[in-house]
Amino acid sequence: MGYQGGGFGGQPREMHKATCEDCKKECEVPFKPSGNRPVYCKDCFSKRKDGGR
Repeated sequence: MGYQGGGFGGQPREMHKATCEDCKKECEVPFKPSGNRPVYCKDCFSKRKDGGR
């Protein structure tokens, strides 16, 4: 039995399309972007988190 993790109660996470604030690429995020906070793709997010400039 294959488990596809990601959500609560064994449900797959609902992904939402967004545009990365830094590189402007389209990406998917596990939350609904509200528009009042910047959204980053996985690559740009990890660069920012690690303090890379």
